[in-house]
Amino acid sequence: MFKKLYIPLLAIALFTGCKKDLLNASDPSVYSNSNYPATINDLQSILVPCYSNLRDQNLFGFHFLPKALSNATHTANSAYGGDQSWNEMANTNLTSTNQYSTEAYTSLYTGIKNCNVTLAGADSFAAKYAKAEDKQNIDYIRGQAYFLRAYYYFQLESLFGESYITATGGTDKMGVPIYDGVPKDLASTQIARSSARAVWDFIANDLKQAATLLKGKVWTGVDVGRVTEWSAKGLLGKSYVFTQDWQNARTTLLDVIQNSGKTLMPFSKYQDAFNGNSANEFNEESLFELNVDPDAKGNDYGIYGGKAANATTINGLIWSPWALGNDGTEGAASSLGYGNEIVHDQNVLRFGFNIGTYNLVNNPNFDASKSPSFNNPKQVMDPVYKQKAIQARANKTIDPRLFVNALQPWVDVVKPDGLTVYPASKPNFYAGKPETYGFSFKKYAPTQYNENNNGPADAWNYYLLRMADVYLLYAEACKNTGDITNAVEYLNKVKRRAYDYPINSASPVDYLSLNDKTSAINDPVLGNNPLYYERWAELFNEGHWWYDVCRWKIGKSEATYFGTALNLNGPIQWDDSKSYTWPIPLAEINSNSKIKQNPGY
Repeated sequence: MFKKLYIPLLAIALFTGCKKDLLNASDPSVYSNSNYPATINDLQSILVPCYSNLRDQNLFGFHFLPKALSNATHTANSAYGGDQSWNEMANTNLTSTNQYSTEAYTSLYTGIKNCNVTLAGADSFAAKYAKAEDKQNIDYIRGQAYFLRAYYYFQLESLFGESYITATGGTDKMGVPIYDGVPKDLASTQIARSSARAVWDFIANDLKQAATLLKGKVWTGVDVGRVTEWSAKGLLGKSYVFTQDWQNARTTLLDVIQNSGKTLMPFSKYQDAFNGNSANEFNEESLFELNVDPDAKGNDYGIYGGKAANATTINGLIWSPWALGNDGTEGAASSLGYGNEIVHDQNVLRFGFNIGTYNLVNNPNFDASKSPSFNNPKQVMDPVYKQKAIQARANKTIDPRLFVNALQPWVDVVKPDGLTVYPASKPNFYAGKPETYGFSFKKYAPTQYNENNNGPADAWNYYLLRMADVYLLYAEACKNTGDITNAVEYLNKVKRRAYDYPINSASPVDYLSLNDKTSAINDPVLGNNPLYYERWAELFNEGHWWYDVCRWKIGKSEATYFGTALNLNGPIQWDDSKSYTWPIPLAEINSNSKIKQNPGY
């Protein structure tokens, strides 16, 4: 069965706030309705799905981060092995029918379709109904649609493009198909893949138009989360870095740094910026973030429910932390969600955790007159080790970002019911294995409630582009234009914030060069590469590392470093000839006669 732009009806059903006939992907003729949009409010309603599609279950709503990218980068170690597509991601050895790569392709093109509908609607409204006073708002709507279309293409090209463009080549490689408007008929949906160069040029052009149309606009009130001129320029600078257009990258990113009014948030805010504190939303560091509305009533099933299907996300179900068992044992530990994934132990070492694993010993404070419980356990972490761990945090001999991102068993705490304090625990499947670290996720994970009992739904916004990313991209652009001084300085600004030092003054933790020693223990690639390490550590579990691995071509060394995963039966099967690129879905190959598959699939 043929599907236009490979758009499933499930994705269409998730959209709200838009005229229904404009969302019928199976019939392009509906887009020719000459009576719609007739008002600026109509046009605003068409824009809504351009944003809400980001929260589709196939994208940031659920599957894309925890099931695809966290596995592919081994940010997570997945205890669940019953999903073949999940296992393929961990193995970096995908098939063309992989559920999660197929879903990403599908829903990213759904977002592009929504943006094209908005742009067509803006043209129609401007030509037929708009008044002079509507022009500015039409431009703002167009600017947002151009940015979001570029964002969707940025993701598509980074995942499915045959190769990144480099200083030595890549322009002859296949990119993804470019749909720059709404298909008028069946034949116009059948298009070949554009070159990688053409796709990146298309992305850059959309972002330039977005920046121009949104110039000077400051959103307030309920509109505060909309994209801005600086969102567009930040992503434009990033696209220049990804195509190794170093001079344009440097100029564009410096413009954002100097003129956006944005900066790095202080550590006091940063340490609590990823866990649902509404006071931190849309802050001084955020350039583009995904607005998430939790299911406050706790009686709707998150993205699968009818009340807030396109307003929330449930990634935290997979990343949920573990609490010590009610009987005081790790063997009875319970998760604050599904508990499918924990932090891969190799990441704990990479953050510089240098005090080894721990043993359990008899609890010197155990009250034998009471039953064993989570607050009266028979055994506890060795008190000498625990004090050593606490002291290491205080002395910052371990990268503090480990504890922004992860929860340490017995040292950190969680509140499964929002009130009662439990010690964080190793997962129950690591009980009795003293050679393991067993850290749970903290960033974008439910530490103050059990997500199974809260809808379930996440309670935090997701940063899709923030200034720390811009600073690190600028450092990379400086490095590649010969400005080593500024390259090191902007790496240091990000590191200083992580260690709670003023970002613009020299600190005791500063790098002295671009090959200085990092926190990473026994890591042949990141151990003496501050640029690589800082992007990994700062943006940990935010969905960026896969793109860096692929554009830097360090996949083989990453596979060697992590070795294996819980849901694999052997070493990671990295293949340089294919693993850097996801396959074009088989269903798309079968429905578009002009499209070609990526090499190796």
